[in-house]
Order: sequence, then structure tokens, then C-alpha cells
Amino acid sequence: MYHDFNYQATLASSLRGAWQLDEVLRADQELDFSRSFLPDSLARTAALTGLSPDEQRLLNHISAHQYLCIFGVVEEFILPFLLDHARPALRDDDWRVRALLNFAAEEAKHIHLFKRFHAAFVRGFPVECAMIGPSDAIGAEVLRHDPLAVGLVILMIEWMTQGHYLGSVRDDGDLDPLFKSLLKHHWIEEAQHAKLDTLIVDALAEGRSEAKIHSAIDEFFEIGTFLDAGFETQAGFNIDALERAIGRTLPNRAELIAQQHQAARWTYLGSGMVHERFTATLANISPAAAARIADAAPLFA
Repeated sequence: MYHDFNYQATLASSLRGAWQLDEVLRADQELDFSRSFLPDSLARTAALTGLSPDEQRLLNHISAHQYLCIFGVVEEFILPFLLDHARPALRDDDWRVRALLNFAAEEAKHIHLFKRFHAAFVRGFPVECAMIGPSDAIGAEVLRHDPLAVGLVILMIEWMTQGHYLGSVRDDGDLDPLFKSLLKHHWIEEAQHAKLDTLIVDALAEGRSEAKIHSAIDEFFEIGTFLDAGFETQAGFNIDALERAIGRTLPNRAELIAQQHQAARWTYLGSGMVHERFTATLANISPAAAARIADAAPLFA
């Protein structure tokens, strides 16, 4: 058995670990811009040539702003996905309905939290940092795909957040404590969301032929390609913001954009594609589908 998740136990865990918005980030709290926000395994700014340590830290802040804003975009399309999945069986399983609606409520809370972070970031950062969007257009493009493909993308991202916090954020003592606490509380609730989305994906895959599963994997890659193009655009926005903040044009601008694009590609796609829990779900659905994604994962490293 590759997992023992169920709706009742996961809901109970979610309720035990629940937190309130003001416990994590009050509307008037300020970030410490003298410290890094993201670990370098995600931001990949510490070794950039042509940038001083202060400039590298500025780009780290810009990358952290991107990190949470992108999560906000993702969680905006998770909400309708969850509600669409819950609606057809409202009377069939009370634990399932309650767990999924709690999942949706927590995602709405995360969106609110990330908006508070954005407001604090804007107050403290010297220039505006543009973001890809609008989020409803991104969500519409993702949600037009096969629900199994969408569910797999969401599952990948949820396990990815677990890997990021446990693998690089939790033990990094150099990060701004407030930003680190925000990521910790996001991780606490996403741990239960990953379990619930595993159950959703299992249900969406049940009874599908191998051909239909592979069709969904095709659409999984379509969504990934769409998101990756956005990350490339975002990398350009990030370097634009850095140049405005430091007041000079960077001679290696194209190199920095390519490097930051690859950093985002790993952060949002590659690190999730190789997460052992995500690959276990793929293998349970179809070993051939799991192999396809494993073969593609090195491109996102």
C-alpha cells in the first residue's frame, strides 16, 4: 500500500494544526530586509557573478516575492478545482465533503496571507516588482485541461512545498524569522492538502484506460510548458526590478535572466516532479506514466 490517507483522519489533523492569520502575519508587521528571505537552494542568487552581496540579497528578496505571489496564483485556481470536485458527491461521504471544504477554506486563507505579505513587501522594498498575470487568466488556462492533469499539477506543487520547507527552509538560520515562520505555517496546512489531493488524484484516475492516462500526462506537460513560459517572463521582470533597485544596467542581463528562469523552473516544477510521494502516486496510476515524467524531470533541474 503506497499510502494510508483518508478524509476523516486528514480533516482531524487539519483542525488540530489550524492557525489564524494574525498569528502568522499581522497587517502592520514589517519584514526584515537586512536578511535573506529564501534559502539559496531556491533563490540561487549567492553565486551570481557581477553582483555584490547586497545586490544578491536584493534579488533574493525579489525571488521571495515571486515565490509567494506564484503560490497565490496557484491557490486561486485550486479553489474552483476543489469545489468542482466536491460538488458531484455532496451527499455521499460527509467526511470527504467536510475535508474538501476545509481544504478550500485553508487555501483561501493562504491567498489572504500572501496578499498581506505582498503589502508588507511593497512597504519595505524600494521599487515595484511586476508579476505575471492576471491570475484569473492563468487559472482559466490551467483549468481548461483534463481534471486528472490539473490534479497532478496541484499534487506536484503541494508535495513540492513539503520538500522546500523540510529540505531547505526549516534549518536555515540566516532567513528573516517572520518570512520563515510564514513558510512554516503554510507547510503545516499544505501537509494535509497533499494527502487530500492524493485521494482526489486516485479517484480521478480510477477506471481510466492506459491511453486516457497518457492523454492526461500529455496535458500535464502542456500545463507545465505554459507555466514555464510564465517563469521565463517573470525572470525578466525580476531582473528589471533589480536594475531599478540598484540604479544600473547589468552587462550580463541575459545570462542572469536565463539563470533565474532555470531557478524558477526547478523550484516550481523540477523539485515537485522528483518528490518521492508524487512519484509514488504516478507509479500507482501507471508505471509508464511515471517513467515519462521521470525522463522529463532532469530538464527542470
